[in-house]
Amino acid sequence: MVRTPLTPLERERGLHLGALLRRARGERSIGHVAVAAGLSPETLRKIETGRAPTPAFFTIAALALELGLSLDEVAAACVIPDPDALSA
Repeated sequence: MVRTPLTPLERERGLHLGALLRRARGERSIGHVAVAAGLSPETLRKIETGRAPTPAFFTIAALALELGLSLDEVAAACVIPDPDALSA
């Protein structure tokens, strides 16, 4: 199965998501948070660095719960105006 390439907007959202998660994680280690959320540390590392910019919903839900974030906070942090939609 060939995966459709991500758009620049999707990549940018992934960077915003990663930054939010890093801030919320604070001084806690990637390993501690990842295991507590049921993920591998490498998966969390990829999300935080934007190398996995479109994680599954339940992955984000588990991380939000572990980090004390609401899904509304996560969604708000990832809203980026689409320049193409603004010019239409």
